[in-house]
Amino acid sequence: MADSKSFERTLVTSALPYANGHIHLGHIAGAYLPADVYVRFKRLRGERVLYVGGSDEHGVPITLTALKEGIDPQEVVDRYHTANADSFARLGISYDIYGRTSWPLHVDTTQTFFKTLDAGGYIHQESMELWYSEQSERFLPDRYVKGVCPKCGYEDANADECENCGAQYTPRDLVSPRAAIPGDSSTPVLRDSRHWFLDLPKFTDRLRTWLESHPEWRANVRGIAKGWIDDLKSRCITRDTDWGVPIPVDDPGAAGKRIYVWFDAPIGYVTNTRQWGIDAGKGEDAWLPWWKDAGTRLIHFIGKDNVPFHAVIFPAMLMGQGDYILADNVPGNEYLNIFNRQTGKSEKGSKSRGNMISVRWALDQFPADVWRYYLCANAPESKDADFDWDDFMHRYNGELCDVVGNFIHRSLTMTVKNFDGAVPPQGPLDADDEALLAAIPAQVDAIAESIEEFRFRQACERFIDLGRKANVYFDTKQPWVTRKTDMERTGTTLHLCCQVVHALCRTMAPFLPEGAAKLADILNIALPQGGPDGGEDGWNAAKVSLPAGHALNAPAVLFPKIDPDRIAELAELHQQGGAN
Repeated sequence: MADSKSFERTLVTSALPYANGHIHLGHIAGAYLPADVYVRFKRLRGERVLYVGGSDEHGVPITLTALKEGIDPQEVVDRYHTANADSFARLGISYDIYGRTSWPLHVDTTQTFFKTLDAGGYIHQESMELWYSEQSERFLPDRYVKGVCPKCGYEDANADECENCGAQYTPRDLVSPRAAIPGDSSTPVLRDSRHWFLDLPKFTDRLRTWLESHPEWRANVRGIAKGWIDDLKSRCITRDTDWGVPIPVDDPGAAGKRIYVWFDAPIGYVTNTRQWGIDAGKGEDAWLPWWKDAGTRLIHFIGKDNVPFHAVIFPAMLMGQGDYILADNVPGNEYLNIFNRQTGKSEKGSKSRGNMISVRWALDQFPADVWRYYLCANAPESKDADFDWDDFMHRYNGELCDVVGNFIHRSLTMTVKNFDGAVPPQGPLDADDEALLAAIPAQVDAIAESIEEFRFRQACERFIDLGRKANVYFDTKQPWVTRKTDMERTGTTLHLCCQVVHALCRTMAPFLPEGAAKLADILNIALPQGGPDGGEDGWNAAKVSLPAGHALNAPAVLFPKIDPDRIAELAELHQQGGAN
């Protein structure tokens, strides 16, 4: 791994969510909040960073939704793209662009990828057996067919994989197949259909060399990627459907077929970077340095179900273009499951169970920072984590409110009240003072180290730990007592407390942007916004003291506590399927 400081710029992507439903907290914990924390940190450091995301608007789930509702697929993606973009914005996920794979520009980008791979000898045609409905007179994509899983016996398995046990199989292996689209109750039959395949085995050696050059990656990502690379097979990149990117070949066999969604979706990162450059007035070639310059560090944030696509297949597609950079890291999180209060067991989030918590619903209950804190502090980085309502309340109330929020409020309240609304002067320092002053830069650096290493849960812990150290200091020095007899000592105590508050303000900004903005207003400071063009370093400014006499505004409660009765109500509503 190259040192991140050796790169001129950083391009960050997070997996494109399907535009066929509302995003939920599991999505956020997996790919979006970690990416946003990292990007906000980089911006605050003054580094050049671009955050690209968007909707995945092709694929069978979308056409299936359209069929069930009797509408056009475009109506489906328009609805959910808008809804999800709004949810991301409300949660503070700060994309530089949130694009769409239904854009005409994406057709151009995807077809260019296809033609370059084809010209390089990486695409070939094969016939494959697929389910065909004689009633509808059409081939049925994988999710248009249901049946019994040949592995576990689950009776509502898809044609190529089982949602219950995770098994993958060929259509011929599916037991008791049945059409699963409105108006078609027939039993499908197997027929040959000619399709285009990406010859992944041709990339085996290059993929293995690339993966082995990144021993610092998370074990789950490396393990999944290695398993795929050790057993690479050609993969079909087209489907029998009329929704998607047309296949750019002059071949009658391409009629009624489109490029398969798994191929075109990651190319959306490139499309959206192209569109960002155009929208920003930087020109049609502004995207090139971000994808074709070795000075760019590319990082994909994903959930573990997307590891094969981002750590094997998309890199192969990029290799086949000849001049694209490859990812320097692919941080893949595990799953955020749901703790069932009635059974006392953890269960996978599922639409059919109705136990998922949509972002739009969550934000109607509490501000964004409440959710961002818990999802980061409870991040499923090395193993699955559970969302549990009681834990959610206790972690937020007991850590963010009681430790950080309480310290900030009592420090600033005493300072403003006793020192005319300004940072008091610093007098002689004792051992406790020196220890606290030394802890500030050390803790700021430790938080930065954790973020740089994609350990966001640890970064949260180190942020809270700075608050704990400050509370111990405050309680030891007892400024509410010394102000009656020794205002110089009280001033020194509160001067140091203001320095910690200043550091907390800057270090919370990547995690808790709303709270940081409010606190910055109270402290009368500006937090740099940064972005693709870089800027000033507002992170290391946390180590620089606020001078004596620096004016402060009236303090306010940053993080109000959550009422246990409110949590009980929400937990019950969630249990009844009302959190969607």
